[in-house]
Amino acid sequence: MRVGVTGSSGFIGSALVAALEDRGDDVVRFVRPDSARRSGEEVRWDPARGLVDEEDLRRVGRFDAVVNLAGAGIADRRWSATRKAEILTSRTNATTLLVRLLGESSGTAFLASGSAVGVYGSRGDESLDESSATGDDFLAHVCTEWERATAPIERSGTTVAHLRTGIVMSSRGGMLKKQLPLFRLGLGGVLGTGRQWISPISLRDEVRAIVWLLENRTGGPFNLVAPAALTNRAFTEALAQQLRRPARLRLPSSALRAALGGQLVTGAVLASQRVAPAALGEAGFTFEHPDIGSILSSALA
Repeated sequence: MRVGVTGSSGFIGSALVAALEDRGDDVVRFVRPDSARRSGEEVRWDPARGLVDEEDLRRVGRFDAVVNLAGAGIADRRWSATRKAEILTSRTNATTLLVRLLGESSGTAFLASGSAVGVYGSRGDESLDESSATGDDFLAHVCTEWERATAPIERSGTTVAHLRTGIVMSSRGGMLKKQLPLFRLGLGGVLGTGRQWISPISLRDEVRAIVWLLENRTGGPFNLVAPAALTNRAFTEALAQQLRRPARLRLPSSALRAALGGQLVTGAVLASQRVAPAALGEAGFTFEHPDIGSILSSALA
C-alpha cells in the first residue's frame, strides 16, 4: 500500500511509520515546511495556514490510504485559553486541509483519522462503547469537531475510520514515560482518589489496530483500547508490581491542580473513562496484550 501519514514524527506516528515500512508499504510523511527533507516521500504542509506544497503532492502521487494523527499534545502543559484553542485548531485545521486535498485528488479510498476516548467525556463508573453518547466537556468537544471535520470526504464516498484512542502505554512516550522515573524511585502513587477509570492499550496493539483497519478498510468509530479498563488505583498497583517497587503515596487532586492547573486536571488527568473496544472485537481484531499485565510487560520490555 501507499500510505500517507500526518503526525508521523509523533509518539504513535513514528511507531506506525516504522511498522508500515517493515511490512514493505510505501509511506509518505506529511511534514512541516521547515523540516529538513529526508527523502522524496514527503509532503510539506502548514495546516495552520491552510497551505501545502503542490509540487510535493504531484511528486508523491495518489494514496491507497491515509492515517491522520496530527494534533498538539493534550497534557503537556497547562490549559490556558490559548493552549485550548491550539489543541482544537491543530486537529480541525489539519483534518480539514487533508480532507480537501484528498477530495481534490481522486483515488484515496480509505482514511483513518485520529480521535480519542475523550469524546465520551468523564463518565465515572459507566461502561462505554462506540454506541455511547458523546460527552459535553472540552475534550469531548475537541474530539467531536475533529471527527466532524471528515464529513465532506465521507459524503463523497471515502470510507473513514475514527481512531478513538485511549491511554497508549510505552516507555517511549505518553503518560507512562512521565510516570516511570517516580515509580522506579519508589515515589509512585495513586492520583486523586484513584477511583477514576483509565482505558489503556499497548503501543504495539495501537499500531496493529491501525494497520488492521487499513487492511480491512472498515469505517466508523473504533475505540482503540484493550479490553482491560481499570481504575487508577489498580493501575498503580500493577505498575508497582511490574517494577518491584513500592507505590504507597497519593497525589491529592488539590496538589495536581496546583501543579498542572485545574482545567487540565479535571478534564484529562483525573477524567474517568471506562471504555471497551466493542467495534474492534465485532470486526474480528485480536489483541496481543489484552490485560494490564501484558500491556505493561510490553511497554517495559
